[in-house]
Amino acid sequence: MKFSTTNRLVKSLAALGALLGLPVAAHAEWGLNLTPGVTPFSRTIYDLHMLILWVCVVIGVVVFGLMLYSILKFRKSQGAQAAQWHESTKVEVLWTLIPFLILVGIAVPATKALIMMEDVSGADMTIKVTGYQWKWHYQYVDEGVGFFSTIDADSNNARQLGADIDPATVEHYLLNVDNHLVVPTNKKIRFLTTAGDVIHAWWVPALGWKRDAIPGYINESWATIEEPGVYRGQCAELCGKDHGFMPVVVEALPEAEYKAWLEKQKAATQQAAREPAATQKLVAAAAE
Repeated sequence: MKFSTTNRLVKSLAALGALLGLPVAAHAEWGLNLTPGVTPFSRTIYDLHMLILWVCVVIGVVVFGLMLYSILKFRKSQGAQAAQWHESTKVEVLWTLIPFLILVGIAVPATKALIMMEDVSGADMTIKVTGYQWKWHYQYVDEGVGFFSTIDADSNNARQLGADIDPATVEHYLLNVDNHLVVPTNKKIRFLTTAGDVIHAWWVPALGWKRDAIPGYINESWATIEEPGVYRGQCAELCGKDHGFMPVVVEALPEAEYKAWLEKQKAATQQAAREPAATQKLVAAAAE
């Protein structure tokens, strides 16, 4: 499901207008609705949202339609007389039973979605996300790889008070970082979210969820990204003066490309670990 229901409806109306010879304006995505995202969970949330939206639309049309009909049909100027009754057991049972059935019908898929969101079992890999003022640290738990991710230099320079850089000229202004969180596609990834100082929140809309990063506490989440691409998010919890400058960038790669990237990261990590040891040996030799 790559397009929202609203987008499909607008395109259908545009096509109909074209067939009828009516002028049709160019259409761009409004961004007024939820997006389907790129994970099974995000699409489940989207489908649930659209289901409840249309249930509410139908209820609104029926209720306000009956109200409008009653106002027009039984108005005083038409000689209508008020009914002289005070209660109806059948009507009361009906208007109690129908909302109850609607709520139960909504609760069942909503409960399934909540259970799905919390099920982190069977993960293929684990990534620990730690929030700091004002950056993120990513640790690939099973691979021995970790690094910090902060706002990129172009955005950071443009945001400074008195800077002569036009933010409009900076690509992905305030939504780009120096080090992307790189993950493989079609793998179930378990995220462990925490913080090292104050409360943060790790949020990437395309994944369909956000998680609070709380000091001394670990929240679990999961995602299976099915489409390669770059997905952007932000810290969603007010965490200090630079809260607005903690972007999140997730880059999903096909498995082969991810493995090649991971090998480079491991080699860089091992090299960084060897350099201090070599320096210590040189210092010790000089002291002798």
